[in-house]
Amino acid sequence: MAKTKKSEQNMTLLDHLIELRNRLLISFCAFIFLFFLCFIKFTSNNQNLADIVYNFLQAPLASQISENGGRMIYTALHEGFFTQVKVAFFISLCVSLPIFLIQIWRFVAPGLYQNEKKAFLPFLLATPVLFVAGAAMVYYIVIPLAWDFFLSFQVNGVDGSLPIELEPRISEYLSLVMKLIFAFGLCFELPVILLLLVKTGIITPDDLANKRKYAILIAFVIAAILTPPDVISQILLALPIIVLYEISIIFSKFLNKS
Repeated sequence: MAKTKKSEQNMTLLDHLIELRNRLLISFCAFIFLFFLCFIKFTSNNQNLADIVYNFLQAPLASQISENGGRMIYTALHEGFFTQVKVAFFISLCVSLPIFLIQIWRFVAPGLYQNEKKAFLPFLLATPVLFVAGAAMVYYIVIPLAWDFFLSFQVNGVDGSLPIELEPRISEYLSLVMKLIFAFGLCFELPVILLLLVKTGIITPDDLANKRKYAILIAFVIAAILTPPDVISQILLALPIIVLYEISIIFSKFLNKS
């Protein structure tokens, strides 16, 4: 579907499959390059990109436990190394996602009419923007509140009793943070999915409005599954989903008129 020696009409199924393979290969190579780039030491204190991103991810917890001399631990010899591998994978996946979307768009776009390109391009552009918005919300709002809730269960030792202090494992902490970031990022893609369904005629704005009560219920169920077991985190995920659903209904009505 990209420019080739053959015309678009004369390209065979095999030609299209070869081009799709090449474009996916470009995305995969970008992912691999970014993955290994994360392990290159380039700062004055001998840190690599994986170290910098991990420090960024654990900053909300560090700001709350550092006053009491808190620390993070790992209990297996290989845990520290594989934590860096997870961080490198996380970085590579997030950065290479736009590259993957661009390659898919370049594969599909030549087969679309001009008006179809104008219709679908905004959805493609909105996908990474909404994902970043969801990730920013969880990092700057949800995580500080959730960590404050969990840290409230620490107990100082009194009258001869032993204190209860948090010493989080780096792998468990990283897995929880990445799960939250991906959960919020994916949930913020709701308007893109719903508006695409409206655009293709699978559902109508009236369908969305009539199913509102079910959407609210599903939003809280999803929030209960994806977030830590505290009410604050669940509400902070469910409410944006509900708001995004309402926004989708409004935009779908304008989209249906156009």
